[in-house]
Amino acid sequence: MNDNATETSGNWWQRLAGGLKRSSSALGEALSEVVLKRQLDAAAIDDIEDVLIRADLGLQTAGEIATALRFARFAAGASPDEVKAVVAAEVEKVLAPVAQPLDIDATKKPFVILVAGVNGSGKTTTIGKLAARLRDQGRSVMLAAGDTFRAAAIDQLKIWAERTGAAFIACEPGADAAGLVFDAVGAAKAHGTDVLLVDTAGRLQNRTELMDELQKIVRVIKKIDASAPHAVLLVLDATVGQNALSQVEIFQKLIGVTGLAMTKLDGTARGGILVAIAAKFKVPVHFIGVGESVADLMPFSAHDFARAIAGLKS
Repeated sequence: MNDNATETSGNWWQRLAGGLKRSSSALGEALSEVVLKRQLDAAAIDDIEDVLIRADLGLQTAGEIATALRFARFAAGASPDEVKAVVAAEVEKVLAPVAQPLDIDATKKPFVILVAGVNGSGKTTTIGKLAARLRDQGRSVMLAAGDTFRAAAIDQLKIWAERTGAAFIACEPGADAAGLVFDAVGAAKAHGTDVLLVDTAGRLQNRTELMDELQKIVRVIKKIDASAPHAVLLVLDATVGQNALSQVEIFQKLIGVTGLAMTKLDGTARGGILVAIAAKFKVPVHFIGVGESVADLMPFSAHDFARAIAGLKS
């Protein structure tokens, strides 16, 4: 499954801009409406700040953009694209520090990536797409079906393993997830596997007993390798909007999230929530998903995302 050919900047920009169309249309049209109706005075900038808050960018970032607009030296009559350029530049400032690739340490074998998230976030599919990327890079991969609550999740992950040529380990539905993960780390170590991707049951962050089990999985992994898991990837569904903030906060506190993947950006006008998350938590953003295909899970670019969400061309 070679997706290198699809990663050219032009193709990626088209997918990103297309995937963020709902978010950029909602934000861009609202900005244009304010700018075209009146002079860019204090009242207009206040209205723009309200637009940014409604677009889920967060109070802090909206305030910073409004301040930047107040100090911007526009010629007589600012155009919508001039205002959007200021918005994009300020959004990029927030996102640039968190736009970090997922760094696989080749000296760790296996490099254990624990993948967490609530039900419906796109977690298992993200694991499959990530496995495809890693296999394309020439790495050996094992997928561990740690979501033992759902037979469908086990079957789905097995299909991804077959599609990507990854090894696969699972147990009977309902079996102890921590025990399965213990076996998976041991098997991956014995086979010299480069990367072990561990799926986990979708946990609502307010279900204490389920979160306790996730912590148990982390403890079990550490019994075999004290440095593992080497990455804890939290998968977030962009369509949940503000609720994603509480998910990051609780998962971060309980299992030490090291990076984020945000999915389903193509299905929502709430893509700005990624900006609010970056501003509040400063957690690295490794990947974003803007569609169903393997090629639609891509490394996160602050510059491209900022321009796309503001409704600007590449």
